Amino acid sequence: MADPDQHPRMVIGVDIGTTSTKSVAYDTDGRQLASHSVGYPLDEPQPGYAEQDPLLIFDAVVETVRAVAAELPGPVAGLSFSTAMHSLIGLDPDGQPLTPSVTWADSRASRQAERLRAARSGLALHRRTGTPVHPMAPLPKLVWFAEQEPKLFEQVAHWVGIKDYVLLRLCEALVTDHSVASASGLMDIQTRAWDAEALRIAGITEEQLPQLVATTTVLPGLTAEYAAATGLPADTPIVVGAGDGPLANLGLGAVHPGVVACSIGTSGAMRVMVERPAVDPLGGVFCYALTEDRWVVGGAINNGGIVLQWAGDALAPELGEDSEEELLALAARAPVGSGGLIMLPYLLSERAPHWSALPRGAYVGLTHGHRREHLVRAALEGVCQQLALVLASVRSAGNEVREVRASGGFARSPLWRQLLADALGMPVRFPAGHEGSSFGAALLGMQALGLIASVDVAADLVRIDETVRPDPAAAATYAALLPLHAELYDALVPTFTSLRRLAPSLPPEPPPTAPPM
Repeated sequence: MADPDQHPRMVIGVDIGTTSTKSVAYDTDGRQLASHSVGYPLDEPQPGYAEQDPLLIFDAVVETVRAVAAELPGPVAGLSFSTAMHSLIGLDPDGQPLTPSVTWADSRASRQAERLRAARSGLALHRRTGTPVHPMAPLPKLVWFAEQEPKLFEQVAHWVGIKDYVLLRLCEALVTDHSVASASGLMDIQTRAWDAEALRIAGITEEQLPQLVATTTVLPGLTAEYAAATGLPADTPIVVGAGDGPLANLGLGAVHPGVVACSIGTSGAMRVMVERPAVDPLGGVFCYALTEDRWVVGGAINNGGIVLQWAGDALAPELGEDSEEELLALAARAPVGSGGLIMLPYLLSERAPHWSALPRGAYVGLTHGHRREHLVRAALEGVCQQLALVLASVRSAGNEVREVRASGGFARSPLWRQLLADALGMPVRFPAGHEGSSFGAALLGMQALGLIASVDVAADLVRIDETVRPDPAAAATYAALLPLHAELYDALVPTFTSLRRLAPSLPPEPPPTAPPM
C-alpha cells in the first residue's frame, strides 16, 4: 500500500474517443497502473450524419474513472483529459444538450465548407485559425445549423465540444482549452483568442462559446454529486487537458521537432511537434495547440482501419466478424503493388491533404487477373499511400522529418507495419505499452500539477519496442506509385462532383458500416 503521508504521484488520463472512453492511471515513471474502457455507438441516422449521445459519453467517463480509481493503491494527484477533436454540441441556458454531439466524421456541412473554402478569404481563414475549412470542423457545422435548423440555432445558449460538456457537468466550469479551440476554426492561433471574422461567419457571439484557457489549467475539483459517483475526493484537481491528436504525439514521446507521430485506428494521422504556430502557404496541413509553446502540424485521414473492416464485409463476408488476421493473411498473398491495382481509400470521404468532402473510394487498374487478395492488399496500400501524401505535405510546409513513431490498432499486424515503412520509405519505430492519448493526457496533467518538470520527459519515458525498416525494392515500387495516387485524386474530382450532383436521382446508397469499437 502507498504511504498515506506521501504526496500522490498517480494521475488518471481520461481519453474521450470516437467509439469509447478509456481511463488509464499512470505514475510519474510512466508505468500503467490500471485501465478501464467503455464503448458507445456512433449514430448515422442518414447519409453524412455521424453523431453521438453526449449523455452516454458522460456516463462512460464517470464509469471508467470510478473503475480505475477503485483499483489504485492510494489517492490520485488528479485527472487530466484528452478528447476527440472537432465535436460540436448546442446547449440550452441550463447546460442541457439541444443537439447530439456532432463528430469529426459528420459531413452534413460539406456544401457550407466548400462555399467557405472557395471564397477569397477561405485560405486566409485556414491559415489564421490553423483549422482546414472542412465539414469536420465546428465552423462549417455552425453555418449548417444556422441555415438548416434556424429555430434550433436561435435556441442555443452555448456551443461546446464533448470535453467541454463533460467538464461543465463534472466541475460546473464552462471552459475550452486552446488545443480543442485551435481545431474549431474559430480561434486565432497567433493571439489565442476567438477570431472575430470566424464568429461573424458562424453567426455566433463570443459569449456563446466557453472561456478559453490553457491546456494545463487546473480546475478546483468535482461537484459533490460526481465526487460520490467517481469515488474521488471533491477537491481532486482536474486538469483541462487537450485534443487527442497533439496528446498522441506526447504519448508516443514525439515531442521534439523532426519526430513525427503516426497513428492508424479507425482513421489515421501524421503530426510533428513545432515550437511556433504556422500553416503552409497552400493550406495542406493543420496546426493545433498542445501547450503555450508546443504545437502540432500535420494532417488526418478519415480512412484507416475502417478500410480493412470494409474489405472484410464487402470482399470476404464468409469470414465473419473478427476476421482481421484472415484478411491480412489474404492480403499477404498478393505482391507488392497489388499487381498494378490502386485503391483510393476514400470510403468516408477524406481530409488531408486535399481537405475536401467530395472524394469517394475507387479501384483503378483492375484486370481479369486480379483476385480478392489483390483488392484487399490494394486497400491497405491505399491507406499507407494516403499517409505518405500527408507526410509529403508536412515536409512541404517546411518541417524536417527525421523519425517516425507509430501507434494504433494496425500496429498489431506485421504486414501493416511493413507496408507503412515501405510506403513512407523510412524506418518506423513502434513504442511499447503506452495508450497514446491517455498517456499524453496524464503527462500533461503531471506537468500542470508540478509532478514533472516538463512534458519533455515523454521522450525518455517511452520505450521503443521495434523498429521496422523499409524493404528497398518495395519502397521503390511505392515511391513510383505515389504520384499516381495524387494524380488520380485530381483527375477524379469532376467525377466526384458529378456523382454528388446525380445522387438525389439515384437509388440511395447503402447504409454505412459502423466503425470498429
